[in-house]
Amino acid sequence: MSVKLTKRRRKQLINRFLLVLFACVFVFSATYLAIYYYNSYKSERKVDELKGLIDDTELSDDESHNTDVHENVSSGDEIDNSVNYVDIDGALVQEKFVELYRKNHDFIGWITIEDTEIDYPVVLSMYDEEYYLHRDFDKNYSLAGTLFADTDCDIRKPSDNIMIYGHHMQSGKMFQNLTKYEKESFYNDHKFITFDTIEKDGTYEVIAAFKTKVYDEDYSGFKYYKFFDAANEKEFNEYVTNCKSLCEYDIPATATYGDELLTLSTCNYHTTNGRFVVVAKKIK
Repeated sequence: MSVKLTKRRRKQLINRFLLVLFACVFVFSATYLAIYYYNSYKSERKVDELKGLIDDTELSDDESHNTDVHENVSSGDEIDNSVNYVDIDGALVQEKFVELYRKNHDFIGWITIEDTEIDYPVVLSMYDEEYYLHRDFDKNYSLAGTLFADTDCDIRKPSDNIMIYGHHMQSGKMFQNLTKYEKESFYNDHKFITFDTIEKDGTYEVIAAFKTKVYDEDYSGFKYYKFFDAANEKEFNEYVTNCKSLCEYDIPATATYGDELLTLSTCNYHTTNGRFVVVAKKIK
């Protein structure tokens, strides 16, 4: 066999190998994407079921009540006497959220941002902060997980800052739409966030939206994810100032000591361990 034929044969073998390799990569990628989007679809169907529990809940008059709630609900807050509460295992829960709370006692509220995919339940596991990182509301495995609050938060006290985390799903689900706040035009049309807890309803106004990252432990600079309760007015103001300084456009609204803050955090890919964060203050 001539050298020329040997080289041709070798080239053919290499081409076949590469063809098989590319085919395998294609099949693997297609399968992964199919599974990814199927899991995302299942996750969204589950959320739709949970929404139905809010809309369809109707309790009898003898089961719901709004008496003596001042002794049981956020002693420092004004109570809306028009809201009915139900005592579930010692916890007073807004009537509209009763079925969700019965289904999962880790449920703390529902968050919504208009014109986005963000319309989800929020949970809090006091024993394992990242328990819901890859678990759905029913505690089964889920790639998308469930929006969850930091264990240093207290919705009943409440904390100066409620921190909520969620995945940045390529399908556009969970907290992926938070990154829309990178554009000032989006902020201008979506200044408000609704976060209704098991205890009370809430509307929040966005005061900052920015890219940052999770730093090493020995980093001494600003770490947005370390602030929950201010020791004093100076510490509160520093958090607000640092957040607003990272925002790439001007947001006139700000917060003052005594305001309740809501911080939403998701992964971002502008840098290693990148995060995109939206901070809002409660206005009602």
